Amino acid sequence: MSEILIVKQRIIESIKQAAAEAQQSGKLPAVPLPDISIERPQKAEHGDYATSLPLKLARSTGLNPLGIAKSIASFISKSAEIADITVAPPGFINFTLSSAWLTKQIDSILKQETSYGNIDNGNGKQVQIEFVSANPTGPLHIGHGRGAVLGSTLANVLAAAGFKVQKEYYINDSGNQITSFYRSLYARYRQSLGIDTEMPAEGYFGFYITDLAKELIDEHGDKFLKTTREEAESKIGKLGLEKMLVQIRESLESLRVCYDNWFSESSLYGNGQYNKVMSMLKQSGYIAEKESATWFVSTALGEDKDNVVVRSDGTATYFATDIAYHYNKFIERKFDKVIDIWGADHQGHVSRMEAVVGALGIDPKRLKVIISQMITLKRGGELVKLSKRSGDMISLSEVIDEVGVDACRFFFLCRSADSQMDFDLELAKKESQDNPVYYVQYAYARISSILRLAEEKSIKYEDGDVSLLNDECELTLIRRMLLLPEIIEMIANTLEPHHLTYYAQELATIFHSFYKQCRVVTDEAEITKARLKLVASASIVLEKTLSLMGMSAPEKM
Repeated sequence: MSEILIVKQRIIESIKQAAAEAQQSGKLPAVPLPDISIERPQKAEHGDYATSLPLKLARSTGLNPLGIAKSIASFISKSAEIADITVAPPGFINFTLSSAWLTKQIDSILKQETSYGNIDNGNGKQVQIEFVSANPTGPLHIGHGRGAVLGSTLANVLAAAGFKVQKEYYINDSGNQITSFYRSLYARYRQSLGIDTEMPAEGYFGFYITDLAKELIDEHGDKFLKTTREEAESKIGKLGLEKMLVQIRESLESLRVCYDNWFSESSLYGNGQYNKVMSMLKQSGYIAEKESATWFVSTALGEDKDNVVVRSDGTATYFATDIAYHYNKFIERKFDKVIDIWGADHQGHVSRMEAVVGALGIDPKRLKVIISQMITLKRGGELVKLSKRSGDMISLSEVIDEVGVDACRFFFLCRSADSQMDFDLELAKKESQDNPVYYVQYAYARISSILRLAEEKSIKYEDGDVSLLNDECELTLIRRMLLLPEIIEMIANTLEPHHLTYYAQELATIFHSFYKQCRVVTDEAEITKARLKLVASASIVLEKTLSLMGMSAPEKM
């Protein structure tokens, strides 16, 4: 476990023991102790950690919380890590870490290198994250990009937290939307060969369908005119589907998003899993026939209404295949936890999915659905609606080409998933501190330049004495670096990876401030070596943070 997390646990244990001793001595009433936690105070002058336990005990004892705080604090013994323990109104106990312990952590970071920040909360539990999973009937757009970055970053953090993570893309390769795609592509194929053909009313009208049809003509000519319409639609459709999946895979890989598994929806029918699950639910009384359709009886599980699983024409709904898919995840593949990242249009699907998971005998708490809200694309103050290339939808690839991968990943990640966000293309390209991507990466480039200078001057700093670091800017930087394991722990618990962007900006700000206040390479050999060790450890922490976000760490800018 990380040193800082061990210290946190020790503080919690010392508070618990002190509160018990205060009760045994008669200074506090013998009431049950609530769960004890510590937080980071908002103001640095209040120390590194604080507990609000006295405020909680005031409610159950009727005593003054400040008096309770003083009573508990009097029983807490200082450890080597703690420099000071104080009480503060209205009833907090504050803990300040010692400078000697803080500076020792520099050597610990340097020793751990890229593994710094990793924790073992997951204990190897298997977690599956399914994200993007857009219908393979068109290019990915920026909304898909946001889900992709959320999913891949979350996977990175959970792996760092000790979980065994699998990233999966669910390919919707069956159903009405695929039939519409096949028919649309065949119609455009015929039109591109000069044959008057009407597009299906429910078809796909984007420019990319025409481009795809022309690509197939270049490769296969008019041979699909020499067979039946049904056969031609099927053959052309499958070829087009393969090409769309290649495009989707390439777009995601260009965003540094790679999957461990691509799961085909149609395989649920081919291996009989869909029929098996429907039969199980029917035997359990959760399937009913009414109004010429087949329904999942959601109301039996507390839902407001039942949901159709098989339409009157015999075709399965999205919900039906999702039931079989989640049975496959939990029962067949035995994932301990499943995380689905869905677009905002699937918000209403969440509660019924949780209900059906329960109907399958699975604890619904093992399923977590994250809804990724919409993105508004802007150029300065102007709303961007259409692609410059095609006059059609703006694809994810176009945005990546314009602003770069790092900017895309940072901006997609910088707001919580449940918040709508604006993506300003002009800001994302700025090379100034107004652009958070540039600002953070510039901090890493500045760190790299300092370490290069030391190398050019042949300064060896491995034996640097870190106890010499007592300037407030130095200690503030160390404190911020030590936050990384806590950030990883918090994200693993809350599944909110946007906190990494805030942490990266805070770390960059504190490093820039340190750089201005404390000259690193000086005429004083010992302080130079000590500060170089600090800078080298900052390099490790900032690079690890960028890596978790899937971003590069440029050594020169």
